Amino acid sequence: MIQRIGKGLTAMLLITLLSACSLPIAGPSRQLVERAIVQQLRETQAELNQQLRLNGQPTDLAINHVVVAAQTPMVIEDLKSFQVRGTYSLTTKLPTRQVTQPKNPFEVYLQRQKEGKTWRLARRSLDENGEPIWLTQQIQP
Repeated sequence: MIQRIGKGLTAMLLITLLSACSLPIAGPSRQLVERAIVQQLRETQAELNQQLRLNGQPTDLAINHVVVAAQTPMVIEDLKSFQVRGTYSLTTKLPTRQVTQPKNPFEVYLQRQKEGKTWRLARRSLDENGEPIWLTQQIQP
């Protein structure tokens, strides 16, 4: 009788462990998404400044009212990732005034690292042969 109970408990434990391995990974937090949006905005602004040959300081950007509409799991370079879409409000502080733009759409790609402790911002690009590749970088705190 005790052996049957022991076998039953072992089987239940094994089933629990196996099913836990197949659970989907948790998606990125809202705070992480906000940081990724800000980082992507700053990089885009820096690229535009460089292309336009502007020497001005980066504009002070603040985002709020982030609404995540969809988090789609995917794989980027063999690591679990998410495509995250939604909207946010952007406040830009200019020298003479402050401008707020509500409900700006966003799309960011977030790649979870192997150990599961950190995330990277991923961007699609083209290599020297015109082939699509992913460029990733650590999300700044």
